[in-house]
Amino acid sequence: MQSPPLTGLRVLEFAGLAPGPYAGLLCADYGAHVLRVDRAHPQAYTSSPPPPTPDALTRHKSSITVNTKNPQGIALIKSLVQNVDIVIDPFRPGVLEKMGLDPQKVLLRLNPRVIVARMTGFRRDGKYKDMAGHDINYIAVSGVLGMLGRENEKPYPPGNIVGDFAGGGAVCFMGIVLALLSRERTGYGQVVEANMVDGSAHLATMPRFSTKTPMWNAPRGRNTLDGGAPYYGTYETKDGKYVAVGALEPQFYAALLKGLEINPNNTRWPENRLDKQTWKDQRNAFTKLFKQKTRNEWEDIFDGTDACVTPVLSQAELEESGFDQRPIVTLKASPGLAISDGEADSRPPETGQGIGVEGAGWNTDGLRPGEGGEEILSKWMGWSKGRHYQVKEGGAELVDKADRPKL
Repeated sequence: MQSPPLTGLRVLEFAGLAPGPYAGLLCADYGAHVLRVDRAHPQAYTSSPPPPTPDALTRHKSSITVNTKNPQGIALIKSLVQNVDIVIDPFRPGVLEKMGLDPQKVLLRLNPRVIVARMTGFRRDGKYKDMAGHDINYIAVSGVLGMLGRENEKPYPPGNIVGDFAGGGAVCFMGIVLALLSRERTGYGQVVEANMVDGSAHLATMPRFSTKTPMWNAPRGRNTLDGGAPYYGTYETKDGKYVAVGALEPQFYAALLKGLEINPNNTRWPENRLDKQTWKDQRNAFTKLFKQKTRNEWEDIFDGTDACVTPVLSQAELEESGFDQRPIVTLKASPGLAISDGEADSRPPETGQGIGVEGAGWNTDGLRPGEGGEEILSKWMGWSKGRHYQVKEGGAELVDKADRPKL
């Protein structure tokens, strides 16, 4: 079995929340060494280390603390940049520039091979570029949020999955991988700019095109895939749980009716399931029938069929059942690092996972500012504290060569 595909790559990730750390997590899961740059903390590098930061996306990562308002702190970062492959910038536009770390004018001149991945919420050149925002704002102005929600109800935000993670961190990681491929050909790095407006809008490419077709040309909540169609939605069961129904094709719809014991030849049943005038009656019938049995009973009926009916499982249920969390994609020959305890040889080959980390993928101990950082500085740079760098007020900073003690 080969090493993970990003093995040996060095990533410098400026601390942030959600999309930037997620891009770094994907790098780490596939073998890259990721060093997070945290703010200086008075307890860092002491016998009483600080508590973990709120960032939960820290698997396989290490941390250093740096006072970025100190010239020697910035000097330390510049030295590191000369020896890394990727820099992840999670800040609003202009923050790196104010630090004196302009990607084009400084970082790429220090290291022409470095890839600077910049993750923002709004577009850098758009109307909202100087405004604060969160996932809900980014997907709102991308046109995605307006497509989500029930008929005659307000748009409903899907957590922070679409913007922060799918349209943000995952898209940023995609940009990093593309830049790495380009570097293989050219020998040069580049600036990668990802934003959650374009990322989420691109994810909605098919729905956007579909708004010009009968599939999605009606108002929100009255279309095939947005909860309008009775054969594509969720239904409550007798025990207060839910099942998901996705019987779009005719043969799947037929299997759904069979499981529900509905005779499609009954003169009272609609002849054309696609006729939106019949959707209300279909939905009412499905709602009534699904409430007559528990979710487990419906599983017994539909499991192993092509009716496209599955239970809506909670995270707690999955954890209790021992559901194994896996890397985002399976690479059979060069698997990513696993996200739970275990050795590569003990895992089923179809999961494509290497060695694991402590835990079962359901929680994290987080990462303390400065945790593991000194070891990374030694491995990457050959540095030792007191000679090459020092810690002042909880932040590492570079020691001028002239001031380094003689050996």
